[in-house]
Formats: sequence, C-alpha cells, structure tokens
Amino acid sequence: MKILVINAGSSSLKYQLYDMKDESVLAAGRVERIGMDSSILIHEPHHTDEITEVSEILDHTIAIRKVLDKLTDAKVGVVKTISEIEAVGHRVVHGGESFSNSVLVDSEVKAEIRRLFDLAPLHNPAHMMGIKAVETNLPDVPQAVVFDTAFHQTMPQKAYMYAIPKVLYKKHKVRRYGFHGTSHNYVSQRAAEVVGRPIEDLKIITCHIGNGGSLTAVEGGKSIDTSMGMTPLEGLMMGTRSGDLDPAVVPFTMMKEDLTVNEVNSMLNKHSGLLAISGLSSDMREITDAMAEGEPNATLAFDMYVYRLRKYIGAYAAAMDGVDVIVFTAGVGENSIVIREATCEKLTFLGVEIDPELNKIRSKEPRLISTPNSKVKVLVVPTNEELMIARDTFRLVQESK
Repeated sequence: MKILVINAGSSSLKYQLYDMKDESVLAAGRVERIGMDSSILIHEPHHTDEITEVSEILDHTIAIRKVLDKLTDAKVGVVKTISEIEAVGHRVVHGGESFSNSVLVDSEVKAEIRRLFDLAPLHNPAHMMGIKAVETNLPDVPQAVVFDTAFHQTMPQKAYMYAIPKVLYKKHKVRRYGFHGTSHNYVSQRAAEVVGRPIEDLKIITCHIGNGGSLTAVEGGKSIDTSMGMTPLEGLMMGTRSGDLDPAVVPFTMMKEDLTVNEVNSMLNKHSGLLAISGLSSDMREITDAMAEGEPNATLAFDMYVYRLRKYIGAYAAAMDGVDVIVFTAGVGENSIVIREATCEKLTFLGVEIDPELNKIRSKEPRLISTPNSKVKVLVVPTNEELMIARDTFRLVQESK
C-alpha cells in the first residue's frame, strides 16, 4: 500500500509518499507561499534530483493537485497513476479530549476538529483545509488523522488539571493537553528497541527540542506528564516562545505597556525565548556560535535554555520515581553536541554519564551516547513523525476492511 502523508499549514504544505511494503519514502516535498502568484513547489523524488517550480497556487486544493501531478509525472514522478495512492494520513495538532487515538476521517471527525478550532486557531483550520483539499482531488481515498495531543491522553488528572476554578475545565476544557505526541511516542518506542527492553518495563524521558520544545515522562509506554500545556506556549524556553512564567506577568505587562490581548500573545509566542534573551536569533546554532565568541547575551540565553531543560528532566525523574532512559530528539536534540553535554553534565545525581566521543558522532540512526557505567541510558533518536502517521494510517485502513 502507498500512503501519502500531509502536514498542512495555513500557507504551506509538506508531504511524503510511503510504500508500506518496506516503509520506504518514494518522494517528499513541500509547497510554500500558498495563496500567492509566486508559490514554490519543491519536489524530492527518491530516484532523481530535487526540482523547484514557481507558479500561482491560490489554495490548498490546487496545491494538492500540483503535488499529485508531480507524483505521477513521467520524468520526476514515482507512481504511474494516482490510483496507486490508497490512503492519505494527516497531522492534526489538537484533538482535545475527543481523540486518544488516530482515526479515519468521517463527517463526525471533521465536525469535532472544527469544534476544536478555538484550542488551536493557527493549526486546526489549516489541517482542515488539507483534508478538504484531498477530498476534492482524491474523493474515494480513505483519510486518517493523527493528533499531536493523542499520546498525552493517558496523563492522570493530577497531571493535566490546572489549579484554577474547575468551572473553566467543565465549560471550556481548560487543561493541559501537551503536543509533539507523535514524536514522543515514536522515539520512546525506538529507544526501547535500542536498549533491548520491553517499553512496558521502562521509565523514559523524551526531550523533543527544536525551535519549539517539550519533554514527556513516558512510563510503561504511556505519557504520564508533558511540559507543554493547553497550548504549545507552556514549558521549556524555546526559539521564540517564553515557556513557563508567572501568569501575573501577562496583565502587568498589558497594563504597563498598554498592550492588547493579541499583542501580548504575539509577544509571548513570537518575540520571546532565545530570540528575546540573546537579541540575536531564535536559532540555537547561531546562539552557540555567538556564545563561543564571548557574546554575553547569547551565553545567558544558552544557560537559561539548558537550566530549564535540566529542571524538567529532574522533575520527571521524580514524577516516575526514577528514570532508565533519556532521549534527545528533533532539530536541537539531534544536532547540538553542546546542548546534550551541558544538560547531562549536571545530571550526575541520577547516575548520568555521557561519553564525549560518542556524543560527537553524527548519524541518522539511533545511537547511545552514555558510557557503560552510566546508570541511565542516554540516546539520540532521530524523530520520524511522518512514518508514525503512515503506520497509523495503514493500520486503520487495514482494520476497516
């Protein structure tokens, strides 16, 4: 079975086509600047070089049509006809309390995703555009949705409830949901395979750190706590997001600076984090380069980032009464040698000991970076959310037959 995986944004769309016989990627690509006359389609077939095409792509329906044209093109295509695509899987950010697993798309599922627009106004509407665009172009092909929040629906009430009037939960579902669930699920499973133990017997802390970042305490294969909250703003310090702060900062800042709700929301999501503290960049690579040159604000941004990361690891070790495995993943987690080293060097109270030489190795494969004497296994596991979406879609379609 060939499955097309789609991640639709408001003005962009990423895709991968999988052959589930061996889970190989036949093609990947993205469409950028949707809605403009200079939209960009970048197509990367497995058998030839990447191609780039600039054209007018006014909406997601046209974007999907262009993608299908490239996938079936005589020269750069990877299938002869679109009938070879037997299912489509979508990433959807927010499933609220309604979805604890991936599901096939039907009218009820679409209605519920729409109902959840308020919880993810920047993401869920865009995902819905992707679903509708596929319906138009591939009307007879089953679609599945895989939710970022679903993996975290195993959290106990003591972890997901906020200590605010309960009426806000009853009326508006104000609670912790968590995100990056597909990634946390994937890397925790891969970590168990690498250490050669059943995931049911393991206490794992997964560190998904990129421009956005979150940690999850995975006990027995289930999420029992995670650092992001009702939105992706809570938790770690991130590229442009503040992460945790005193809630009173919000009304105080609004009053002192005469800010609107939208303005303070933009400040906390787009103008805070590494960018705000360093005054230079939201990119950890640029932060570490500047730090190496002695830039004090870059050093402070780095130190704050690592400090918060280490605090959450310590908290989740306490929540699970121990930890067997710590996993680093996503852009920063997979590629920043100095972040992993700085984080782990003060986790000796947990028995963490990393091997400096193993930590320097770059690989696309999962790898152990801790020493044989380390009481906690430390791994770098490249994430693969698209593969998890493809696997869930394949499973759901097979079960429906």
